[in-house]
Amino acid sequence: MSAFARRNPLGIIWIEATIVAEIHITHLGGFMIKLKKLLPMVVVATMIAGSMTGCGNSGSDTKSDSTDTGKTEATDESKGEDTSNILIGSAIYKFDDTFMTGVRTAMENQADEEGVKIELVDSQNKQPTQNEQVDTFITKGVNALAINPVDRTAAGPIIEKAKAKNLPIVFLNREPEEADMNSYDKVWYVGAKAEQSGTQSGEIIVDYFKANPEADKNGDGVIQYVMLQGEPGHQDATLRTEYSIKAIEDGGFKAEKLAADTAMWDKAKATYLMKAFITGQGLEKIEAVLCNNDDMALGAIEALKAEGYNKGDASKYIPVVGVDATAPALQAMKDGSLLGTVLNDAENQGKATVNVAIAAAQGKEINKDTVGYDVTDGKYIWIDYVKVTQDNYQDYLK
Repeated sequence: MSAFARRNPLGIIWIEATIVAEIHITHLGGFMIKLKKLLPMVVVATMIAGSMTGCGNSGSDTKSDSTDTGKTEATDESKGEDTSNILIGSAIYKFDDTFMTGVRTAMENQADEEGVKIELVDSQNKQPTQNEQVDTFITKGVNALAINPVDRTAAGPIIEKAKAKNLPIVFLNREPEEADMNSYDKVWYVGAKAEQSGTQSGEIIVDYFKANPEADKNGDGVIQYVMLQGEPGHQDATLRTEYSIKAIEDGGFKAEKLAADTAMWDKAKATYLMKAFITGQGLEKIEAVLCNNDDMALGAIEALKAEGYNKGDASKYIPVVGVDATAPALQAMKDGSLLGTVLNDAENQGKATVNVAIAAAQGKEINKDTVGYDVTDGKYIWIDYVKVTQDNYQDYLK
């Protein structure tokens, strides 16, 4: 019985056999030796048989497992939507840009919604830093890149890095040059047409002057304006400037530029420049302030408020327009200091960027069915601007 304590199921067989042997010893005497020799053989045979039976079951289980694995693989393939292993690497030109903060938030939310991982990094407005970040993403083995370039003319080297690894890349908000876009079949762009925002900015000014003839302070039929522009060479800055003035002229007014300078999309720089415009031109001459984005418009308003303007006194008001429809800009519209802005749809730009990156990482064709947005020329996803005025700004307040 001690054998039972030392062994598991096989011990049970041995003990039962030993008991049988002892019974045989009692009744058969000299057969003890033969039985002791035979019994281990019987036990071993039983063990071998059991082992073979086990192998047979194992073979059956393996087949079953193989069938199950096949089903799992087939299920994964048929799903084609399992995105949990997708990692998107995204570099944003700088994190402290108000509009791009909205885009980043939308990207993070959409990534969560779609079940993918996204890593966002701050390029700190330095192209060499962004190039290094792209290298790091590639080393990490990301499945797609989403890049908001510091310098749109420097997209070529980034595209070459992606192309060398057959890695899809989505640019957003800052459109690379056409030659770069056409240099690789796995590059896309998500953004808005800057000329549209410029046109709508100018139209807001036209509508205001038509509704308020007294805004033409000297009654000459010419809108004397100052302009705060984004960075030199940026297509948004160039086209917003050009098309806003074109819209004013198309609206039946002449436009005269009193002063213009580059504030690099920055509120503080815009405040400084607007103060210089006020000193150089005089508040009585400036009839409108056009800005390439909302941060600069808000900077201009700070300078005007410091002079007692745009604080609620209708006699001390100069219309200011921006672009982006950021939350601070909408608040400024609510308090009456900002005339209008143009919605640069951060939410849909962020969503579309993530959707394109996911579909591209899965090897899908990029079209409306796979990304949820219209695709132009197989490469461009344009998100329309929306004019935001005193009539509808409440629709965008959150």
